[in-house]
Amino acid sequence: MTRIVGHVAALHRFPVKSMAGEPLAVAELDWQGIEGDRQYAFVRAANGTRFPWLTAREVPAMVLHAARFSDPALPKRATVLVETPDGAVLPLHDPLLRAHLETAAGEPVALIQVARGVYDAMPVSIQTTAGHARVEAAHGEALDPRRFRTNVLIESDLSPGEWQGLRLAFGPPEDGALVQCADPIARCVLTTICPDTGAKDPRVLRTIAQGFGNAYGLYATPARPGLIRLGDVVRVVD
Repeated sequence: MTRIVGHVAALHRFPVKSMAGEPLAVAELDWQGIEGDRQYAFVRAANGTRFPWLTAREVPAMVLHAARFSDPALPKRATVLVETPDGAVLPLHDPLLRAHLETAAGEPVALIQVARGVYDAMPVSIQTTAGHARVEAAHGEALDPRRFRTNVLIESDLSPGEWQGLRLAFGPPEDGALVQCADPIARCVLTTICPDTGAKDPRVLRTIAQGFGNAYGLYATPARPGLIRLGDVVRVVD
């Protein structure tokens, strides 16, 4: 038994952890997540902890660097290009880009690629327009959804927490993806960083912590590989 709960309103992929991502018309979901998502990350070369990643926590301006694949349809073979805040477009492996990040971080950094994706927890993040609107209402002003780096935004009157433990099917069953919804996404300081300026506003995280148990959106994991398209009908599958 299934029931329609909304439509896909936006899709985003983030080729490089903590950098701005790219909007998609079609996302290919494989067992590791959305193809090409979080495939690369910069690491703090001297950091031997379990969280060695160089992120916007250390360098807020990372969110002002926009990463995209040279051919969005072929992320396995395409190169990654990064548009810097000053408008230059550099290959991800360009030594100038690494040197720039090292200067900003104040320490050596290295670039790595992880085929299964560099995720903090689970590979797919979901939010609904209603869920986002509730956060905006509690905050008292509009919030750019890009702050939250969500993969799939669903036009729906429901909050994503209502789907916890359920499966969501996207588009036609012959090639549409299926995900298993899991836990609410605990949020961190990255939500405080403006995606246009890199400036921090701690009130954003305070709103999420005080009004929503520090959760925004819902994690999900692939249950059946397939496609997710803009405008796809989204169904809860019992």
